Amino acid sequence: MRAFLKFFTWPAIAGLLGALLILEHWVWPAANSGRDAVVRDSFRQAVASATPSVVNIYTEKRVATGDSRMLNNPLMPIPRGVPRQRVERSLGSGVIMREDGYILTNNHVIDGADAIQVLLSDGRSAAAQVVGRDRATDLAALKVDLAGLSAVTIANSDLLSVGDVVLAIGNPLGFGHSVTQGIVSGLGRFGLNPGTYEGFIQTDAVIHAGNSGGALVDASGALVGINSLIYTSTDGSNGGMVGIGISLAIPSSFAEFVMDDLIRFGRVIRGWLGVQVEQLPGDTLGEQRLIVRGVAPDGPADRAGLQSGDIITHFNDDAIDDVRLAMYEVSLLRPGDKLGMSVSRDSATEELTAIIGTQPDIGIE
Repeated sequence: MRAFLKFFTWPAIAGLLGALLILEHWVWPAANSGRDAVVRDSFRQAVASATPSVVNIYTEKRVATGDSRMLNNPLMPIPRGVPRQRVERSLGSGVIMREDGYILTNNHVIDGADAIQVLLSDGRSAAAQVVGRDRATDLAALKVDLAGLSAVTIANSDLLSVGDVVLAIGNPLGFGHSVTQGIVSGLGRFGLNPGTYEGFIQTDAVIHAGNSGGALVDASGALVGINSLIYTSTDGSNGGMVGIGISLAIPSSFAEFVMDDLIRFGRVIRGWLGVQVEQLPGDTLGEQRLIVRGVAPDGPADRAGLQSGDIITHFNDDAIDDVRLAMYEVSLLRPGDKLGMSVSRDSATEELTAIIGTQPDIGIE
């Protein structure tokens, strides 16, 4: 009997060991590889990295109001001379840019607010003070007095390409921290908000009211833009406004430039050339040219010798690609910087050098 059990026991043990080897080397790795693939395709790490740096912003604004049935109620008379007001509340998002409490958001999120409250992803909240606002870029810098803040990692938005994956993180419709995913659909978008400095990142990541001022991050969780606008159209069926899948963000590199100035000076210091220009059609080589339509008296261009009717072909040896982009880049220069200009005048080429001035405070604050 003992020999019989021995005869059958060892094959059973050998079979069990063989099954374990198969599970270890083929079945379990295959199952784990599937799970690893899911994790690899997930953006959970990017979201986990960026979310602590994104805040919800709640504002209150007192506005004068007209008569109402309640105010005209004879049982509740309102004494003369007492202003009638109501409180308007709105919401938005912001991004912690520095660990010492500086937050960047859209100006329209906090414009006119009497009180601003910031809510962090960890549940903490604090009142925020306005450091500076810039209407021309629709950006504003806030400051909160809280310890242990997580500043966002800032990427170089100049390295973005169409097709890159991006995530929008913010406070849409008051739902709290929410994430949507899309791709970069376009870069350097101009002409969408006249009278402002643009160069937007276009993305199809869904944003709603409350996302304004929130973070647009890349697949690693680094900031590439500040969500600012969503393009809408009228819904013919009910006359309402509906999103059409075009979201716009201010590039992080430019947003950081604006924030630094707001913190240092309380406003943005922009370079100024003092010219009115218009783009001419490209020449036979496809190069764009700017024709000068006006020169500010005693401005940087005037002192450099630029005249109305001159055609500018190059700035600092770089061919002009787009009039809006060229003047946008001039605005990023600092007062005192030198700007070389190749100018065509009476069929001759002249090389001029302007000393950039400070742009007048028109449309900014």
